[in-house]
Amino acid sequence: MKSNKLKIIAITLFCTVVLVNCDDNNDNNGQHVNLDFSGTFLQQDQMARPAINTVFIAAGQTKDEYNLAIPSTMGVKYQPIFQSRLLALYPGYTTNALTQTASQFTGLLATDVLNVDKTKTTTFYDGTNILTGRALADDVIDTELLLIFGGPAGTSNPGLTSDHVSINDKPFLNSFPYLATAW
Repeated sequence: MKSNKLKIIAITLFCTVVLVNCDDNNDNNGQHVNLDFSGTFLQQDQMARPAINTVFIAAGQTKDEYNLAIPSTMGVKYQPIFQSRLLALYPGYTTNALTQTASQFTGLLATDVLNVDKTKTTTFYDGTNILTGRALADDVIDTELLLIFGGPAGTSNPGLTSDHVSINDKPFLNSFPYLATAW
């Protein structure tokens, strides 16, 4: 059901862009607008996994460089940095609730992409499905904290495994655009 909603959202966005960009109406006060697409355009932020850059790129290292990195190159370059930072934050880290070693876990985190599995429930983590997508209501920060500080059973350091914000400040909508209305 959620994958159908995602398909509908993607198709709707695509059609909107195409229809808006295909308009040949020159009602710009009688002026034709010439758009300039020359130059270099850069990605501004990686956000598949929120807060990862904030936590694992230490002061003195450039967050902008990480944000501009091509995902296929991120793992090799940033995994050692992430692992060093993980072990500085939690020297007692052995494995996490996914049974990942520090090297495995930071290798996963260093490549900031949103994993998607169309054959499973879309979720960041629901206790069974892990990184099979990301639903709006997923508590991503609690999941990340649990995997960083929760240890093998997810029960270590209970004071550090939750931000104690369990729901969005406003309910999500049941139809497109699904996001909660602005305040």
